[in-house]
Amino acid sequence: FTTVACMPNTNPPIDSEVVVEYVKAVAQREGVVKVLPIGAMTKGMKGEEITEMAKLKKAGVVALSDDGFPIMSAGIMKRVMTYGKMYDLLMITHCEDKTLSGEGVMNSGIIATMLGLKGIPREAEEVMLARNIILAKATGAKLHIAHVSTKGSVELIRRAKEEGVSITAEVTPHHLTLTDEAVYNYDTNTKVFPPLRTREDVEALIEGLKDGTIDAIATDHAPHTKDDKKVPYDMAPFGISGLETAFSVINTFLVQTGIITMKALVNYMSMNPARILGISNGIRVGATADIVIVNPHEEYTVDKEKFKSKGKNTPYHGMKLKGVVEYTIVEGQIRYQKNKKFEKVEI
Repeated sequence: FTTVACMPNTNPPIDSEVVVEYVKAVAQREGVVKVLPIGAMTKGMKGEEITEMAKLKKAGVVALSDDGFPIMSAGIMKRVMTYGKMYDLLMITHCEDKTLSGEGVMNSGIIATMLGLKGIPREAEEVMLARNIILAKATGAKLHIAHVSTKGSVELIRRAKEEGVSITAEVTPHHLTLTDEAVYNYDTNTKVFPPLRTREDVEALIEGLKDGTIDAIATDHAPHTKDDKKVPYDMAPFGISGLETAFSVINTFLVQTGIITMKALVNYMSMNPARILGISNGIRVGATADIVIVNPHEEYTVDKEKFKSKGKNTPYHGMKLKGVVEYTIVEGQIRYQKNKKFEKVEI
């Protein structure tokens, strides 16, 4: 990747212009990728008091979200969307009704029952999604749905688009390629929110991607240390480290199998995300050179110990995948070259 969006679940949260400026300064200093800050919808992401959106936008946020802390109050969410519309800010929502998800740790179903683990029903996502669609329709806000995981959600988004709601959606590589069967051995690296669902859900997500209901593929990168995940399944934190395997997973499971084309992959992972976030994109004469060069045919075995990220939590460890990133070029400089340390080289 040459550009990533930073969710506001930082410490402290991105809920003021001071934190926005700090995130931008750190990103500029490190200089490996461009970082686009996403501001919090509510102060401290507590779902109680809305942030000062005008100041956040002026400071440079590209969207607003409370990330994994859904706003349970419909009244507050409507106010957030109303002001978001006023300042032309994208609303990125994690759709979860916590009264339904409860203490669940994996998809609710036969496998959860067999493993003796508490389940998270599809309704936890779909009920909150339906509410947010209704509020977006009422306020005219631009709504983006993060990490869609169920067949029912795809159907709700499809219907909303048909009705003219300003809505876009994304899906993760792991929700497109893995099912709750991956949890059979209690591997905590498969614990993610929303949880891995069923084969029927995966097929619906792929169909939604192909017919344009789902606009983008995003990593939902959530790194954790090995010690974080070395606990019983129900105690482990949610999250998968997804940045370093995203391209190869989609290339292997969807492109190499003929489900989508390489051009479609580029649209889902680059062009469409840029369009949704309102940033410039594309290769044009005179444009800033932000380019990723890949070899889609080279095969490798995923080794989490070789990840650059501190997060080694991947369910793809030991799996053979096709497609490697050879170079990343950011603002005309080579920032990454395979088998070399990160460095800045003028071109």
